[in-house]
Amino acid sequence: MSREELSRLTGARRELLDQTLDKWSISVLAVLCDGPQRFGRLRAEIDGITQKSLSQTLRRLERNGMIHRRVIDASPIAVEYRISDLGRTLEAPITALQEWATAALPAVEGARDAYDDRQDAAIAERTWRS
Repeated sequence: MSREELSRLTGARRELLDQTLDKWSISVLAVLCDGPQRFGRLRAEIDGITQKSLSQTLRRLERNGMIHRRVIDASPIAVEYRISDLGRTLEAPITALQEWATAALPAVEGARDAYDDRQDAAIAERTWRS
């Protein structure tokens, strides 16, 4: 895919990327790549996710065919989530993104600090001139 095509991601392709590569979806898929999980276990594994956000993310991923939901007929009834074959195709890109984020984080933090320092200096300069 050319850079031009990538810059024009619109319509259904943009929607699919938005729905499968948001922060919670990536986390859910990464956990499910390791094996099936129940709702409570997913929530415990994913730091900071609320019950509402997890429910919405699971529904969206199931609707898009990335995961399977199975009701376990027990007392009490339980629900298990498992990655689908289609969802499994995202494992390598998600792993690559996680590795990139780990490797790039020091440089990104340095860039943020430099930017913040420039902004602070500009504010101080304007304040000093006033």
